[in-house]
Amino acid sequence: MRRLCLLASLALAPMPALSQGLVVERTLSAGLAAEAVAAAVEACAGRGHRVTAAVVDRAGVLRALLRADGAGPHTVSSARAKAYTAASMRATTSQILETVRTNPGALRLPDIEGFLVVGGGMPIRAGDEVVGAIGVGGAPGGHLDDQCAEAGIERIRERLN
Repeated sequence: MRRLCLLASLALAPMPALSQGLVVERTLSAGLAAEAVAAAVEACAGRGHRVTAAVVDRAGVLRALLRADGAGPHTVSSARAKAYTAASMRATTSQILETVRTNPGALRLPDIEGFLVVGGGMPIRAGDEVVGAIGVGGAPGGHLDDQCAEAGIERIRERLN
């Protein structure tokens, strides 16, 4: 009985970490997200690659998506998954891929639902804070998708702080 009372009182006691009130988080506006995907698609088009670019917010929720004329239908889910993975892990998908290759403890990361661990996903930071992520899919190689994603971030970089 004593144990039950103790457990009940602990369950009903306010939790300091849970009772701190509102949390304020910065995230990308729809306008910045749209500019970033447009810049990424343009950068790839300039190199002869038809891609899709997606931007998600800090929680991995889609903010903007642009599929270039002629980009394969698979590039839509690829770009979205790369952006989600980068936002979730707060790292580039190329970095995550390298971690999976070199760290046996990370071997199962690609099995996480919604993750795509290939180049082309990058977090978008305002200072040190991740405020979203961009993913590009469709270029013939993750390193090329990375370059186009970086072009998307570069277009909006000055307005991230």
